[in-house]
Amino acid sequence: MTTTLVNPYLDGNFAPVSQEITADTLKVIGELPSDLSGMFVRNGPNPQHSPIGQYHWFDGDGMLHGVEITNGKAIYRNRYVRTRGWNIENQVGKAVWSGLLEPPQMDNPYGPGKNTANTALVWHAGQFLALWEGGSPHNIQLPELQTIDEYTYNNKLTSPFTAHPKVDPVTGEMMFFGYSFAPPYLQYGVVSAQGEILNTVPIELPIGVMMHDFAITENYTIFMDLPLTFSVERMQRGEPMMMFESDRPSRFGILPRHGDNSNIRWFECPSCYVFHTLNAYETEDEIILIACRMSSTTVLETNISTNDPTANIPLLHRWRFHLKTGKVTEEMLDDVPTEFPRVNENLLGRKTQYGYAGKMANSPMPLFDGVIKYNFPDGKTQTHEFGQGRYGGEAVFAPRLNTTTNASTEDDGWLITFVYDENSQTSELVVINAQDITSEPVARVIIPQRVPYGFHGAWISAVQLNR
Repeated sequence: MTTTLVNPYLDGNFAPVSQEITADTLKVIGELPSDLSGMFVRNGPNPQHSPIGQYHWFDGDGMLHGVEITNGKAIYRNRYVRTRGWNIENQVGKAVWSGLLEPPQMDNPYGPGKNTANTALVWHAGQFLALWEGGSPHNIQLPELQTIDEYTYNNKLTSPFTAHPKVDPVTGEMMFFGYSFAPPYLQYGVVSAQGEILNTVPIELPIGVMMHDFAITENYTIFMDLPLTFSVERMQRGEPMMMFESDRPSRFGILPRHGDNSNIRWFECPSCYVFHTLNAYETEDEIILIACRMSSTTVLETNISTNDPTANIPLLHRWRFHLKTGKVTEEMLDDVPTEFPRVNENLLGRKTQYGYAGKMANSPMPLFDGVIKYNFPDGKTQTHEFGQGRYGGEAVFAPRLNTTTNASTEDDGWLITFVYDENSQTSELVVINAQDITSEPVARVIIPQRVPYGFHGAWISAVQLNR
């Protein structure tokens, strides 16, 4: 008797859903706050067809799951991001491209790879964009979640576009970058508040690296040259093209926001990997970065073997880069594994009192069993637990919508995420009071179909939606 091993990323609540639905009159347990008005949207991988070869979680076609909230009521929609690749596979009726764990398909008549648009989302200059770091964004219509087209800034986008651009809440500018297997290994761009690419400049790196995220402060941009490297020569020897090289140091590059390669300063640190930054800010002499640090990672390697017992365990760390002396200090802020860190984005690039991150469950799979709220000045944390057999995703901060007075404090708002209950096999949107995080959710919106585990979300306020 033979048993077929099921790919865990195609099983349980990682498995894709096939139906695109619209559902209103959703059941709400508790009460949706009257001053919470807007739309929560989350992106994630959802393969349209059975994958070719080995499937990695990062491979699936992008699917958006959105809950529009107004006057205490909620509407749910889910839609595929209809990329060029999705449309081709939809017409052919099967998968055309293999994924990250397979060799590149240089002989594929449709091209060697597809932009899945499956990773994250950003609202900027009146556009809502679905993002994937290997290609261009896709422009999405709200609240319908319909794909308009690939968005290339009137063909001025000349590089890939990170899944994690940063919007300055004060100037309205958006910073982005793109990394590549071939020189220039890194390109950095700034988009004006009106949505025009102002400039794109190459940044020199010694070798191509996977750079998933970066950070901004009021005046600076911070890049992470970490040793998850690309090597065509390695691939030609039959070794992995992408590999974590633990003998290489980590480098953090800091440059003025409108600077270029000539005025970037590099700071060297012990070897590590960071998928996501929480925030960064500046003091008189220092740039401070807070991010989830792993000692190493095997997340994109097929022959997973490492001598590092702490590999793939992300812990919140703080780096201080002293601009006058060139000194770097690195400290761990918490010994509880966390990922998908967020702040109140009205303060992005500025010093915040609070941060939020998904608390990782004790599981071989990337599951989150709660949300941790960090109070940075006193070093204390509070945790919202989703409950036994209940797992959620990235919790996005939605500020309180108050027309008479602005939200009084930084944490005056809600944390919003999807939660899947493995006991009842149902999904819901949970709304947690960010000022009372240890309490039960103020509202649980029951979703009429399963919402698979996914990646990053965004909150679009009613003011933005009405534009």
